[in-house]
Amino acid sequence: VQLQASGGGLVQAGGSLRLSCAASGRTFSSYGMGWFRQSPGKEREFVAAISGGGISTMYADFVKGRFTISRDNVKNTVSLQINSLKPEDTAVYYCAAALYRPRDWYGTNGYDYWGRGTLVTVSS
Repeated sequence: VQLQASGGGLVQAGGSLRLSCAASGRTFSSYGMGWFRQSPGKEREFVAAISGGGISTMYADFVKGRFTISRDNVKNTVSLQINSLKPEDTAVYYCAAALYRPRDWYGTNGYDYWGRGTLVTVSS
């Protein structure tokens, strides 16, 4: 599966963005999907994940209700709605996929496919 993230940009603190990840292939619903982010000088960290059917979702603790992950298995997309953006949310956001379910929902080594990422910059 090939992944392409989009929707990043420059936004003021307190604003919102909706990131989208488009996937190729006809078996998208068979893939567990995740969002990760990486800030300069930091390791890539888990943000959110969603099961193939969209029933189960998982979030990092720092999300605290500001982020919502969703998927559309007809359009082959997974989205990340980010509200109340903070400067510390500045990062490149990556979508990732694993067939059936990741070996580790919360770890980068749990996923087999990665998109190129989209940059989110939050100004104070």
